[in-house]
Amino acid sequence: MFTFILEHSFLWSSLSLVIVLCISRSIFYKVKDEREISDLGSRAPKVRMLPWGIDFLVRAVWSDFRHKNLEFWEYILGTFGTPASPYTVEIRVAGLRTIFTAEPENIKAILTSQFADYGKGQPFHEDWKDFLGDSIFTTDKEAWHHSRQLIRPQFIKDRVSDLQIFERHVSKLMKMVGGNGEEVEISGLFFRYTLDAATEFLLGRSVNSLENPQTEFADAFADVQKIQGLIARAGPLNALVPRRKFWAGLKVINSFVQPFIEQALRLSPDELEKKTKSDEGYTFLHALASFTRDRKFIRDQLIAVLLAGRDTTAASLSWIVYELSHHPSVVAKLRREILDRIGSRRPPTYDDLKSMRYLQHTMNESLRLYPGVPFNVRLALHDTTLPVGGGPDGLQPIGIRKDTPIGYSTLFMQRRRDLYPDPAPPEFPDVLAFCPDRWDHWTPKSWQYIPFNGGPRICVGQQFALTEIGYTIVRILQRFERVERYWDDSVPPLMKSEIVLQPAFPVNVGFWGARGEKG
Repeated sequence: MFTFILEHSFLWSSLSLVIVLCISRSIFYKVKDEREISDLGSRAPKVRMLPWGIDFLVRAVWSDFRHKNLEFWEYILGTFGTPASPYTVEIRVAGLRTIFTAEPENIKAILTSQFADYGKGQPFHEDWKDFLGDSIFTTDKEAWHHSRQLIRPQFIKDRVSDLQIFERHVSKLMKMVGGNGEEVEISGLFFRYTLDAATEFLLGRSVNSLENPQTEFADAFADVQKIQGLIARAGPLNALVPRRKFWAGLKVINSFVQPFIEQALRLSPDELEKKTKSDEGYTFLHALASFTRDRKFIRDQLIAVLLAGRDTTAASLSWIVYELSHHPSVVAKLRREILDRIGSRRPPTYDDLKSMRYLQHTMNESLRLYPGVPFNVRLALHDTTLPVGGGPDGLQPIGIRKDTPIGYSTLFMQRRRDLYPDPAPPEFPDVLAFCPDRWDHWTPKSWQYIPFNGGPRICVGQQFALTEIGYTIVRILQRFERVERYWDDSVPPLMKSEIVLQPAFPVNVGFWGARGEKG
């Protein structure tokens, strides 16, 4: 009996010692962490949650599945931001400190003035490497710079202003939308349209998903994107995300692009040089093959640019048509500008698009309310700071330790009422209203409107996307004079943000041909 008591006393003592050591270790590292942060700067207001941020994670997942990510940000900043620092807070989830900000000065620091301090980071690369490899979107420092220097020349004006690719595919698109008010789900058509145009630009051959909706490549690309979005948002739990369709989709994608890569690599350097200097038969792939013979590098850049070139453009077109269906006066004014400039039949040139002031205002207004990438993350690459949001007055720099994630939202920031004229003049409508006319009297202040990000990592394909969006809208409104909506308008629109911000509902509309013209 005595031996039994001694043995169990020893076990309980040992267990107690382990618990005490664990608690002591936790306290030690917490104190050490606090000291190192205070050496760098101040703290932001803290989000108060249950231990390990369990309730935060549950709310985040629920919001994501319900397509209420903006409301989630509104809750976090609205509840835990302070009068001194209303748009920057911090939270510790599963032991990891994370900053949330919608403050222009902090976003500016991340993207430009302290660009060397922040990057995508290794965790982001690990999450995305199977899909996008070592591409421009997943790398930092020299690897990123190397990719950007290669890709940027492919989006100069001379390349972007060649509009024949858009014309070929928009002609097919318009044959599919009727013209007598027939109900059509336009968002899905836009995603197929931009995929067709992007694959022709990149590879020299379109997948023709508009004409063949069941294209294996298009289906695989959509499956991989959807699952990749889940992987990226699941954080440390992403190993639990089922990947069967992900791997199957990647196999289809790689099998599709590989023959194009092999064909390009069979060309001699002289042949590639000739194609690069000629517009005929030139593709983005030829430029890559002129630069490197590394098949994986070529594949990674192709898929990354395809993702960006297809999704952001299709989503923006979907939002513009959604808003046009609510605003017949905007349709009429926009169509009048188009017809005055080029008439009802002539395809627009690049200069035509740039000269249409109201068209530019319409695109800007849509991107103000619905930026392509609504939420983004950067990782501190070493100990650093954020310029504002810390201290009792909210004006002190926030101390940021290496490997701290910073989440920022252009969607939230661009809808902040305090960043707009106050009091608002009569010609300036509500901040949340779609009104291209506001751009006649107003220009956003620096870093308060960044739909394509900013700084060295500003979207390299920005002009390509804007040109495709503008060209498509012009060709549609040359032919159709009215856009009618077919959905319950009493329900606010849900915004899905798997990778880009797109409607989380069918955009069912009807197009009406201009009087005297058949649709």
